[in-house]
Amino acid sequence: MSRPSGRKAPPKGEYIETDSGNKVSRRSAITGTANITLGGRTVIMADVHLRGDLHPTRSTTSTTTSSSSKDVTPTSISIGRCTVISTGSTIKPPSRISRGAVHYYPMKIGDNVFVGPNCTISAISISSHVHVGANTIIHPFAIIKENVKILPNSVIPANMVIPSGSVVGGRPARVVGEVGEGWGVSGGGASGGLGVGGGGEKAWVEGGDLRELVRSIK
Repeated sequence: MSRPSGRKAPPKGEYIETDSGNKVSRRSAITGTANITLGGRTVIMADVHLRGDLHPTRSTTSTTTSSSSKDVTPTSISIGRCTVISTGSTIKPPSRISRGAVHYYPMKIGDNVFVGPNCTISAISISSHVHVGANTIIHPFAIIKENVKILPNSVIPANMVIPSGSVVGGRPARVVGEVGEGWGVSGGGASGGLGVGGGGEKAWVEGGDLRELVRSIK
């Protein structure tokens, strides 16, 4: 009989990493996981709440080869590749009341989207290469087009459509400028010091490819 070595089990890391490279904090709060899709190399940080339980009430019908059919609940939250949801943010699908009942609608977030700390997001759509500053509130059914920068502490009104290439800020938010031709490539970048909560972030550029940021978060 071998004697116990006395060594303790190695500590668990902050993140659970999936086969597709998604990193999900053990301290995040994810409800309705079956209704959430992550595209790969996406980071969900500590104290993030993904409300996948708030799924569309209208189910779709899936027909199999055996001619039998079953109801399939539509995806509640879809997040693309290399997107980072920072500490303390809440992602909640938009809803409206119809005939006395609350109906939720699917939310789609694109690739290379950075959501800063302590944001509350209920947009219907956020396209790729969008940077959302800390403490921003995006009200239901807002549409954020691609290559947009939302300044910290902004409040995006319900149903607002933000055009491509815009810089947006204010409470309520309005378009205050344009990101310029260098957006996502050079200039206007941030080198980690935004308090995203992961620690050890290397240099990365707002609106750019976030693979390096994702790789550095452990």
